Amino acid sequence: MNAPRTRVQRRPVHGVLLLDKPIGLSSNQALQKAKWLLRADKAGHTGTLDPLATGVLPLCFGAATKFSQLHLDADKRYVALARLGVRTSTGDAEGEVTRECAVDVSAADLARVQAQFTGPIRQVPPMHSALKKDGKALYEYARQGIEVERAPRDVVVHELSVTPQPDFATSHLVRIETAVSKGTYIRTLGEDIGAALGCGAHLTSLRRTRTGGFGADDCITLEALEAMDEAERLARLLPLEALVADHAPVTLGPDDAGRFLSGLRRRGPWPDAPAVAVFGQQPQAFLATAHVKAGAPIPTRLLSPADIQQILLQYQATEVATSTSTPS
Repeated sequence: MNAPRTRVQRRPVHGVLLLDKPIGLSSNQALQKAKWLLRADKAGHTGTLDPLATGVLPLCFGAATKFSQLHLDADKRYVALARLGVRTSTGDAEGEVTRECAVDVSAADLARVQAQFTGPIRQVPPMHSALKKDGKALYEYARQGIEVERAPRDVVVHELSVTPQPDFATSHLVRIETAVSKGTYIRTLGEDIGAALGCGAHLTSLRRTRTGGFGADDCITLEALEAMDEAERLARLLPLEALVADHAPVTLGPDDAGRFLSGLRRRGPWPDAPAVAVFGQQPQAFLATAHVKAGAPIPTRLLSPADIQQILLQYQATEVATSTSTPS
């Protein structure tokens, strides 16, 4: 007989958790596990990682979900291993082998493809992806054996290094290190590199090491999060403004902040800017993203007064719990 499931009492939780996603879990499965551990009532992630991929997965809780799009659009860094000479149905080790070829690749060949795939390139999105066609994810068509026509997409590979592994002569493994724009599929990049080398390839491992300003060294694993008590878990959350660290700050006094939140425009000494982060002065609180026109901050994404109050109370509770648990 199965034991009854423990019912979790959900609550408002606000902030950003930098998770080091483990291999074998989908991004949503990792999100739901972290959401359960934090007892959060609202959560979302900032771009999926394949189940076989690991690495940086920022998770947004509560009001932070309003700003998650900012990191969907962020540049990203990856490290991957690709096996030359073997093609699979999915472009990675999860798929079935569809073709094997002899590998006759020199250092000059690797240098050639490294240059070929650096800069603006076009990619055809893989069938095994979450892109939608007529309201249905492409991977659902792929599971049914249906090939759907996909339009090429323009992406940018900012940096690319393709180097043979020490045992390349027998393993035919190359290490791919790359920094890319949003929307770049690393599985497709590996496949395209293999095609350009004339032997095909598939990824055997993939790790995201950075998204925007967040790096792998800043992340926590699910195992480490699970070993913490509730106060320690909350203390791992970054404030919402971590998502807008590249926005110029605009600080409003108490009266102006109240008017700004109620929809009234306040003019000040701020130059025109396409993206700013607006803060209240007393108490110090993040209020919104905005753009400045003619000296007036105009909201793009605005927090509600209820959200701001909950965030301030959460921060105060976390500070108290952290200070009382720290030996004097």
